[in-house]
Amino acid sequence: MSSTTSGGVRMHHPPHPGTVLLGLFLKPHGLTIQEVARAIGISRTALSQFVNGHTRLSLEMARRLAGAFRTSPDVWLNLQHEHDLWNARRGRARVRIRPLVAKRAAAG
Repeated sequence: MSSTTSGGVRMHHPPHPGTVLLGLFLKPHGLTIQEVARAIGISRTALSQFVNGHTRLSLEMARRLAGAFRTSPDVWLNLQHEHDLWNARRGRARVRIRPLVAKRAAAG
């Protein structure tokens, strides 16, 4: 999942990977948070916090979800990355950063 369309237009608020887990895997397959947590070897509380968007995806969680749902850890990590980037870009406090190299040199 990418936060841009083929035309380069930014997608509005990429979902947290926990939301994706809930909507694409738990609900459609009738799985409970407790069942999934037990299957992937974490606490129900930890999975609940993740599904509800209160915690970020870790590399280990990505590996566990990939194994349980026959996906790649990259899928989960990319979801988290896109979600984080979107949130960072819309952050209220803008940090002023002075470029240290010329634009051409950086591309190069």
